[in-house]
Amino acid sequence: MQPRSIRDADGAEAEILGRLTDFEGRRVLEVGCGDGRLTWLYAPRAAYVLGVDSDEELIAEARRATPADVADRVEFRAAKAETLDVPPPRFDIAFLSWSL
Repeated sequence: MQPRSIRDADGAEAEILGRLTDFEGRRVLEVGCGDGRLTWLYAPRAAYVLGVDSDEELIAEARRATPADVADRVEFRAAKAETLDVPPPRFDIAFLSWSL
C-alpha cells in the first residue's frame, strides 16, 4: 500500500508517480521537493534520493519529517537547481515538482 499525504488524500499523485516510472533501486533527484510530501511517496523504493529546494525552511521541515526507514538513503539540500553541484555517481531519474 502506498503512503498518502494529507495533500494527496485520494492517492492521485502517488498513482501518477507509480505509473510514470519505476523508482525501484534508482537514484533520484527531486528539484523543488519542498517539505518532502512527494518524496515520501517513492523514497521507500529508491536506492538514494536527493531532494533540493531553494526554501531553507521547507528543507528543514523535510529533514525533520524524514521517516526512520528511509533516513539512510534520503538527503535534502537547500540549493538552487542551477547552481547544484553533485559529484558522480549521477542520477537515474530527475524530476521537478512545483518548480519554475
